[in-house]
Amino acid sequence: MDTALHKTMAEAPAPWGRVRRSRYIADQALKVICTLFTLIGAAVLGWILLMLLVEGIGGLSADVFTQTTPGPGSTGGGIANALVGSLILTFLGIVVATPIGVLAGTYLAEYGKSSKLAEVIRFVNDILLAAPSILIGLFVYMLMVQPMGGYSGWAGGVALAIIAVPVIVRTTEDMLRLVPGSLREAGAALGAPMSTVIIKISWKAARAGMVTGVLLATARIAGETAPLLFTALNNNFWFNANLMGGVANLPVMIYQFALSPYENWRELAWAGALIITLSILALSVVARLLLRKDKVR
Repeated sequence: MDTALHKTMAEAPAPWGRVRRSRYIADQALKVICTLFTLIGAAVLGWILLMLLVEGIGGLSADVFTQTTPGPGSTGGGIANALVGSLILTFLGIVVATPIGVLAGTYLAEYGKSSKLAEVIRFVNDILLAAPSILIGLFVYMLMVQPMGGYSGWAGGVALAIIAVPVIVRTTEDMLRLVPGSLREAGAALGAPMSTVIIKISWKAARAGMVTGVLLATARIAGETAPLLFTALNNNFWFNANLMGGVANLPVMIYQFALSPYENWRELAWAGALIITLSILALSVVARLLLRKDKVR
């Protein structure tokens, strides 16, 4: 059969040559197109980062990290209260989302797998991954802000947690699925219960990947503005101990100050944008490095 195939190809060299040439041309054209659009994307990203550096560095000073946001028409001021408020809201969101996301991802990878319930959970998780953040903010507004009678940091944390959960669920499931089944079988052969096998073997083997998921979720929610407009809102003061009332946060502060007619407010907006961009970039780089390290192992 192989001899007959070679004979047939030898008898028709011209068509095969044309096919090879057309495939080569199509492959080279696709490479050129992909390279071109990659360069365009990199150029746009570099342009944004360069603009942030040029405009943001000019607004950075010691006052930015030590003073609260100024009132309308006043001079000076900083964004210390907004920085602290953003850290608190992001921390609340991750604290709520991490156990839910890790346990749900563990169920999908270890227990549910191909069950009907697992399929429903994956479907809902995919919807949450693609859901506009402003709709999540509106949902939490109806769920918490209206019944509680006002904006609060708790509502903001819940809104951010809802955004972070699907990221952690997806990453946890994917990382646990990469753990070899032989490791689980070895633990079961020693008489360890399923819970012990998951905690001592599966979680330990996928630890770097799971931490990566948490870091990616943190980077995802750190710059969210729309859900906080409906939940935590903003103010120019330090937060209350009970987190009730508006809580200052960096994304909403940037949004409000960038649209203001005051020069010092716009400078603080640029400085805040630079700080939050560099923070998210650093988290993303650390997450990628951890994931690469886990793959090498």
